[in-house]
Amino acid sequence: MPQQFDRSAEDLGNAIHFEHVNIQVPDQRLATLFYVAGLGLTRDPYLMVSDTNMWINAGRSQFHLPSGRPQVLRGHIGLVIEGREALLARLGAVAKKLEGTAFAFREHNDHVEAVCPWGNRVRCYEPDAARFGRIALGIPYVEFDVPMGSAAGICAFYPEVMGMPASLRNGDGTVAAVKTGRKQHLLFRETDRPQADYDGHHVQMYITDFSGPYRKLLARKLISREDNQYQYRFCDIVDLDSGKPLFTVEHEVRSVTHPMFMRPMVNRNPALNNRNYAFGHDESSWAMGPDQYEG
Repeated sequence: MPQQFDRSAEDLGNAIHFEHVNIQVPDQRLATLFYVAGLGLTRDPYLMVSDTNMWINAGRSQFHLPSGRPQVLRGHIGLVIEGREALLARLGAVAKKLEGTAFAFREHNDHVEAVCPWGNRVRCYEPDAARFGRIALGIPYVEFDVPMGSAAGICAFYPEVMGMPASLRNGDGTVAAVKTGRKQHLLFRETDRPQADYDGHHVQMYITDFSGPYRKLLARKLISREDNQYQYRFCDIVDLDSGKPLFTVEHEVRSVTHPMFMRPMVNRNPALNNRNYAFGHDESSWAMGPDQYEG
């Protein structure tokens, strides 16, 4: 029988879901103004509801924002959220309250870039099935700025150690693209700009082969923290031959047996308010409907 489909196009590898990016913030109120009122995302109503941390739902992924010295990711975060004009209106509405901070926003051809009060950059895109799959709301990628000459080594590290497929892309610089889930990636873009010191922010993903990468990381003395039965961490991405660190960012690695794997997340409809309220429209869907997508 002749082959009709490219079956490899559906391979995910070991990582099946990128869940959150964790960035410390010194002021929970200002963070609420940016992530909830400005971007239009939703504070998780079930967990981290005090004033020392908050989890912000973005589809099936999250921003974790514990209180502390501000952390700035070296790169930017990609966010898919529908409605550019509404997004611009929300960001404009919070601008005065965020005066005196690093907050800013700017339109580009295919996205709106919003900068949080402490300098983290979020690129906001309209849903695009060809580019991001059926995500209508979510985090399809996190992109890091990495030193020149490091992308090839990073691209080799993830398949060998983590079992996560990776490829080199060339266009606007050389990029190592690591698959972390369905239409989700960690991107490592080479740049000759000076590198800021790593400040402790982290990313988290779920993997299916939990012990295999652990053994390989342990053999290379790369395990940085043993959290619990379902979770461990590592920070350094290294050259496979020399062991030299290529880039540092903490990875929170969880098993799919973790109690919080794929827990349901509430996503509000940011277009709804007390003046235009309509029954049945409180929640936004994280995925495109059948009228929006043809596969």
